[in-house]
Amino acid sequence: QVHLVESGGGLVQPGGSLRLSCAASGSIFSPYAMGWSRQAPGKERELVAAIASGGTTIYGDSLKGRSTISRDNTQNTVYLQMNSLKPEDTAVYYCTAGRFLTVVDYWGQGTQVTVSS
Repeated sequence: QVHLVESGGGLVQPGGSLRLSCAASGSIFSPYAMGWSRQAPGKERELVAAIASGGTTIYGDSLKGRSTISRDNTQNTVYLQMNSLKPEDTAVYYCTAGRFLTVVDYWGQGTQVTVSS
């Protein structure tokens, strides 16, 4: 079992940056791929980025080129640095963990990101 807790969301102006963090608990963090997905009002959840235990990354189209995912296996933490944020990036951002990069077995509770002036 993996328990995920996100932090770092909030209100940011267009063009601004945010760094999301996700702390994982449980004894199986390292072998798991970690990631971030998001869900905007009225839209389906979509992949933002994911990172394998060895460091391989994938990015969804939504924040590609404007985001960087990283992980610290010693701290059981995954990060998402988001830059040049736009109002359409407003969504609930969820931390995820899965056996593979494209598989999600666990979800966090989510953190709200609002991009508005």
